[in-house]
Amino acid sequence: MDDRQFRTAMGKFATGVTVIATNLDGDVHGMTANAFMSVSLDPKLVVISIGEKARILEKIKQSKSFSVNILAADQQELSMIFAGQLKEHREVEFDTLDGKPVLKGAVAQIACEVSAEHLEGDHTLFIGRVTDIHLEDAEPLIFYSGKYRALVEEKAVTV
Repeated sequence: MDDRQFRTAMGKFATGVTVIATNLDGDVHGMTANAFMSVSLDPKLVVISIGEKARILEKIKQSKSFSVNILAADQQELSMIFAGQLKEHREVEFDTLDGKPVLKGAVAQIACEVSAEHLEGDHTLFIGRVTDIHLEDAEPLIFYSGKYRALVEEKAVTV
């Protein structure tokens, strides 16, 4: 199989959209990612996958902390900003949760300390120990087959 076929197959898995953020020496850095999952309930652990060419990689390695911001349906522009899809500069305001930078309005803000890192292929997997969580009641932003999507609530069928 070629790289394009692999990417297309991986794109068939519908995911939420996150912005991974870290603070290094007073500067906040962020990156859009959908390579995120929960790992463990006890202890509370998550994993993110960061490409070896991503600018944020060394910043997370140095700061030893990050946040995962699960974006709401109305935050597509933030996803595009941190994915480098919008060329004009836009200021983004961050709040903090347990000292980690987080985005206002995200469905979930998850503050993490790096507990382990593993180089696998062309990505580094960071295992994060969750130190705090903040939740909002909002619909998530969805990504499927290369496009942003929205959840559609199924109507119950009565038989």
